[in-house]
Amino acid sequence: MKSLKHLFLLVCFTIFSCGPYSFTGVQNIDADTFQVNYFQNTANLIEPGFDRDFTIALQELIQNQTSLSLTNTNGDLVYEGEIIEYRISPQTAQANSRAAQNRLTVAVNVRFYDKNEPDEEFEQRFSFFYDYAGSELLTGAQKETAHEEIFERLTQDIFNATLAKW
Repeated sequence: MKSLKHLFLLVCFTIFSCGPYSFTGVQNIDADTFQVNYFQNTANLIEPGFDRDFTIALQELIQNQTSLSLTNTNGDLVYEGEIIEYRISPQTAQANSRAAQNRLTVAVNVRFYDKNEPDEEFEQRFSFFYDYAGSELLTGAQKETAHEEIFERLTQDIFNATLAKW
């Protein structure tokens, strides 16, 4: 009985001494709400709906990885900016001067404001790309896959820079 009691105390001590841990890296946020303003596409090449989809992807990532509430105004944390690059360019060439591989590059300029910790505020450019075969067109399922991969990487990079501090 005595060893069972000691085991119980050891387990309790181990659990409570570790402190709070989050798999996302977010620990103590001095905020209750966040807002993501519309990220307008100001790039030379405009993909219809891309700006709306990116804005929603960023909102959803923050909602899924924190306990913050999304608001339209007066958020404790505010994300805003614009899509400044949406570009398709050849990466490698074949002998017949055709692209063997193309790259879709997207860059987003983000301004982050923290009402409770103004020292954490910044403006930064985030960029990512998706490579695909030169013989394929960036349409349909190919385009959806490219956008999803780019959204996943960009939103996670923004999240890490603002909330996870990685």
